Amino acid sequence: MRSKELGRSDPWSERNFVLVLDDGEEAFASITRFCEENNITGASLTAIGAFRQANLGFFDFSRKSYIDIPVETQSEVLSAIGDVAIDDEGQASVHMHAVLGFSDGSTKGGHFISGIVHPTMEIIIRESAVALRRRKKPDLGIALIDV
Repeated sequence: MRSKELGRSDPWSERNFVLVLDDGEEAFASITRFCEENNITGASLTAIGAFRQANLGFFDFSRKSYIDIPVETQSEVLSAIGDVAIDDEGQASVHMHAVLGFSDGSTKGGHFISGIVHPTMEIIIRESAVALRRRKKPDLGIALIDV
């Protein structure tokens, strides 16, 4: 994992980062670790790259759990978007969705759970001016940003 803080217009403005993941890194854990190490308490993120394998999910409200969408083949990260907030335990909580593309032009998309990078993934993280808080909603079975 390599990163660089991009320029700020003044010392009090939000930070912006480019994060580049290397072949073999697990993307979700790496992004979460980066956010924790850099004390990112609120941000938006976008990403492109490719995976050797990945796991997406579709939230089934009747079961209050994710249905796994395994991706066991090489895929391009056509679009990944998400946000970072602080969870109920005070840790960085990354929430992402992704659309993955395949050699035949087909796609799969869903909640991003995990992905093994191959050969790279590039993430832009844009810090927000205020911290965001994600709270567990027992009636829904998921954590949502609490405004």
